[in-house]
Amino acid sequence: MPFIAAEELPKMELFPGALSGIVAGEGLMLSFLEMAEGSEVPEHSHPHEQAGLVLSGELQFRIGSEEKILKPGEAFIVPPNVVHSGVVAKGPARVLDIFTPLREDYIDQYNKHTSTSTQTKWK
Repeated sequence: MPFIAAEELPKMELFPGALSGIVAGEGLMLSFLEMAEGSEVPEHSHPHEQAGLVLSGELQFRIGSEEKILKPGEAFIVPPNVVHSGVVAKGPARVLDIFTPLREDYIDQYNKHTSTSTQTKWK
């Protein structure tokens, strides 16, 4: 699948108010997030490197001890194992997240989601 229309990808709920469509290659993964105003990505860390680009809306994002409100066109990079979190300050927001290596946990949930029902919700 060399070409992707993000708006046509099946969506799964990662967190309340945060839906994601996922595309994975051999060494990196794209997560097209759609987030409602006020939705939160809880504080967490993972062994994957993560980059993100805000496409619309505003995202208040914390990486380690640093925090910033990101607007469209602004990006962030989260090193592996660094605690981070976010909340949509002005929404809805659309964010493109990029992970390397692949987030197998997301891919497993996404595969189950797309093979069971478009109504399946993962928490």
